[in-house]
Amino acid sequence: MSDENKETAGSTDPREEGGRRERVIGTPSPARDKALLAEDDISAPAGAGDQLDEESAKRAERIVAALFLLAFAASVTFIAYFIGWSGRDGGMHGVEDARETNFWLGGTMALAFLAMAVGVTIWVRRLMTSKPIVQERHDLAADEETRSAFARDFVEGAEDSGITKRPLLRRTLLLAAAPLGLAPLVLLRDLGPLPEKKLRSTYWAAAVERAKAEGKRGVRLVVDGTNKPLRVSDFAAPGSMITVLPEGMEEHVPHEELLTEVAKAVTILINVPAADFKPAPGRGNWHVNGTVAYSKVCTHVGCPAALYEQTTHHILCPCHQSTFDATNAAKVVFGPAARPLPQLPLSVEDGYLIATDDYQEPVGPSFWERG
Repeated sequence: MSDENKETAGSTDPREEGGRRERVIGTPSPARDKALLAEDDISAPAGAGDQLDEESAKRAERIVAALFLLAFAASVTFIAYFIGWSGRDGGMHGVEDARETNFWLGGTMALAFLAMAVGVTIWVRRLMTSKPIVQERHDLAADEETRSAFARDFVEGAEDSGITKRPLLRRTLLLAAAPLGLAPLVLLRDLGPLPEKKLRSTYWAAAVERAKAEGKRGVRLVVDGTNKPLRVSDFAAPGSMITVLPEGMEEHVPHEELLTEVAKAVTILINVPAADFKPAPGRGNWHVNGTVAYSKVCTHVGCPAALYEQTTHHILCPCHQSTFDATNAAKVVFGPAARPLPQLPLSVEDGYLIATDDYQEPVGPSFWERG
């Protein structure tokens, strides 16, 4: 094959022949090359360029302002519903109340963000010029000339965006953004009121006080779920464990507070063999022949410490594997828990297991106000 044929075969470059320019198959059309860089580019918004059609711009401005006002109204509705309606009738309890709350709070917040996003998108696409911008990379350290250029470019960008010469957009944007900034602060209400001293005691204290007012030595322990008072003879098998509560909770605790009080007062009763039991100093009379009561609320993050190993006499929390020794005042033997499970003082009256006092320390995880 000659050198001339070699140049022709497989060539993809345009060639001059007969005074005219020919395109070899595989090269883009010159007309298409121009179209990719001209007004036929469908990715550019209508009317984009160094100058805007002011009539179209005014129409887009009104649309954007309306969307910002819609975002403002949705944000205000979110705050008003959260403060005025979501906590009515004792709070957001039950499936129906939760569904209603999720619908209104989620819907209004989604509408606010959607209206803001659409408004900003239309602003950028229809109200800002699309002049090409080239940025060169330089050293990170900026000199005085660079800082001056940045300030100049910033002012120019602000002018190009229209935020300085279109006060309607600027004001409605600020109006829409203001309640969105307040919404996270309003949501802090979901944390509830400060606990004050409510975490320092449980319902066992009130139950014991009421029982003593009736001439009894303490309040009877009832089985969780059946509310059946527990006799010593009912719980005589070593290695047994059961969940108990103070008697009379459902009759004396208001319905809206019942779940909270049960969560704090829930207790596990364990029958530890008397030969293995080592009562802590000062707690020699807090158990009944090795039957001991500890809070079921883990002192790590409050999960239910509901597992018991009969062979090792260990109480385990399934959430993070905190392990407590049931034979030794529920002291921590493994895991992230920082302190033992609180112990409930027990005794016997008329053959029934009773609690003679409340826990001597707060149950559950530690908290700032505890000190």
